[in-house]
Amino acid sequence: MYRIETVSVLDSAMDVFLFEPAGAGPHPGLVLAQHIPVGHTGIENDTFTLRTAERYAENGYVVAVPFIFHWWPKAAEIDIKRQEFRDDWTVLDLQATYDLLAARKDTDASRIGVVGHCWGGRVSWLAACHNPKLAACVMFYGGRIKLPMGPSTPPAIDLVGNINCPVAGFFGNQDRNPSPEDVDDLDAALTTAGVTHVFHRYDDAGHAFQNFPTPERYNAKASDDAWRKVLAFLAQTLQPNC
Repeated sequence: MYRIETVSVLDSAMDVFLFEPAGAGPHPGLVLAQHIPVGHTGIENDTFTLRTAERYAENGYVVAVPFIFHWWPKAAEIDIKRQEFRDDWTVLDLQATYDLLAARKDTDASRIGVVGHCWGGRVSWLAACHNPKLAACVMFYGGRIKLPMGPSTPPAIDLVGNINCPVAGFFGNQDRNPSPEDVDDLDAALTTAGVTHVFHRYDDAGHAFQNFPTPERYNAKASDDAWRKVLAFLAQTLQPNC
């Protein structure tokens, strides 16, 4: 189960869905950046994001999922939200979510990471580029990282030098956004910037290979392997005494 807290971002109300683990804590925390296809109409409609957040909470993390599409009416077309998406607004959303987590008594502010899938994979990269207090970044098949989004904003890849935490990436080699060549560019950028990172690539998987509500994309073998690896990465970077 989850509960919802509402925060104000530039006078726009943003719902944050909170998932809490058992025990008093303090627990490590995760900002989970949603994917766009279903979630743009509300996190409550997004089975994949809800179950993913529950699974991280079951593994001991306080999880906060911000509704980053609060800037538009829920009924607005997805293409409008894609075209008008702004990194500067999203950075404010992410910071507000981080601050909400960090202020909780059951969360250790020194052990907060960010995870995202698809559109959220790009958002998780963006978060790591703007918040030096994040202790881990995980991106699943995030596209458009080499593109700018919004007025007077650089391509997100150009901000790689600001990343201050280890990064883990998970990608399908049959994906076209990001393509294997795009992933090579991300890998090279992180290496050049001296950012500790590990990438996992799956030959038999395409985009959204963890998205179990979409059978034509879901790849159980790759998804299960990625779950094992992401939990191990987060245990190493966010759990105490690591």
